[in-house]
Amino acid sequence: MSASASSRRRLVASEAAQDYGGVLSRALLRGLGIDRKMVAREVAGDRWRMWGHQTVAVHTGPLGARALAWRAIWEVGVRIAMLDGVSSLEAAGLRNYLEPVLHVSVPYGCRVGKVPGVEVHHVRRVDGEAMGAGIPRTRPAVAAVRAAYWASSEPQAMLALVMPVQQRLVTGPRLVDATEEVTGRRRRALIRRLASDIADGAHSLGELDFAEMCRRRGLPAPSRQVIRHGPKGSVYLDVRWDDVGLVVEIDGSQHRQGLNVSDDNLRQNAITLQGDLVLRIDLVGLRLYQDEFLDQVEEGLTVGSRYQRPDFRPISPRPTVARVAG
Repeated sequence: MSASASSRRRLVASEAAQDYGGVLSRALLRGLGIDRKMVAREVAGDRWRMWGHQTVAVHTGPLGARALAWRAIWEVGVRIAMLDGVSSLEAAGLRNYLEPVLHVSVPYGCRVGKVPGVEVHHVRRVDGEAMGAGIPRTRPAVAAVRAAYWASSEPQAMLALVMPVQQRLVTGPRLVDATEEVTGRRRRALIRRLASDIADGAHSLGELDFAEMCRRRGLPAPSRQVIRHGPKGSVYLDVRWDDVGLVVEIDGSQHRQGLNVSDDNLRQNAITLQGDLVLRIDLVGLRLYQDEFLDQVEEGLTVGSRYQRPDFRPISPRPTVARVAG
């Protein structure tokens, strides 16, 4: 092959590789008229670099996230391999979830070798789980549920479910639907409860459920749905122990949306100024850290007993003083 012909094909490969983050598979290169001999010459000339058996970088620098994802698919080598779990979510735009390996799923029965930096999962495919364009990957709801099953710990599983909803990659109802489609060997009940909590907010865990947790812990039964006065009228408290002035507010996912955080702050401040001690518990956290939160409730009951003093008087609102023009 002449030098000019090699230069032209090198340029063609470089342009084609832009869609894949700077890499091409051997199959794509063959489609461009570039055979193994030319690949070997380019690699030997330190112009290209091999990243496995099937992946060729048309440069010698490090690979970015997009190129690494394509490499994972090509090196696994199964026609219907897909990015899955956290890796599929990251391809969809998930941010700030730290995962050291790429996750790829293949159907049960496929035999694949080990690929450095890639964890291969054998799964039962779900109807319609594949995205229609771009790098082969599962749709976000399925990916989130599988990520929760594959997570190294229960808190990590919680993040895999919560973060895609927070970042609007998937809706709560679709997440719940996916828990009925995707199954795993462990955490099945926990994952379904967490998805329901994320989708439905505080409605998923009623005050009676929390009271039952307290009963099993040996704590006194709380009052429920106590009405107090706040800056915007009547305030309904989730749980209150009237005799010690301890309030527990159980926050669902809707408490993190829009102006709800500010409303919650005003509400809590008003309750505190009226003499109560307020503990906040996020609903998903209560599923994972029930003992730790109940430890705080137990301590709050003790602190609240000391806090309630006969001489305590809540601060009265300041009277409005009309300004007189001078």
